[in-house]
Amino acid sequence: MTPVRFHHISLSVADLSAQEAWYGEAFGLTHVEERLEIPEAGVRTVVLSDAAGLRLEFVERPGSSPVSHADPFTATAAQTFTHLALQVPDLDAAITRLTAECGAGQVSPPAPGVSEGMRFAYVTDPEGNLLELIETSRG
Repeated sequence: MTPVRFHHISLSVADLSAQEAWYGEAFGLTHVEERLEIPEAGVRTVVLSDAAGLRLEFVERPGSSPVSHADPFTATAAQTFTHLALQVPDLDAAITRLTAECGAGQVSPPAPGVSEGMRFAYVTDPEGNLLELIETSRG
C-alpha cells in the first residue's frame, strides 16, 4: 500500500479575508496554494501554507453558524473534529505572542502532556475555533 500522509484540514469561517490575514500573521501561513469561488453555492475558499508544508483551507459560506465550547473537553460532546493541534517550538512565547499581539483567546494555560517533555495549551482564533498548541522537547 502506498503511504498515506496528511494533506490539509478545512475550517468553516465567517470572514475569509479576516481569517486569512490572522493565520498569516499568527502562524506564517502566507502562501496561497489555491483560491476558489463557487457562486452557485455561495462558497469562497482559500488554501494557505507555510514553508514547512502546513496547509489549512478556509471556507466561507454566508449564513454559516459558529460553534463554541466552554472548554476544550466539551468539544468532544459532538462526534466531529474538535480542534486543530499545532506544534510550536516555544509554548510560552507562542501563547504570549498569540494572545497579546494577535488577539487569540486563551482557553487553558500551559500544562504538562502525557508524553515525556510535552506541554500543551488551548487558545481560540478570532472566530472561536479551538487551537491546541503543543511543545515537545524532541522538536
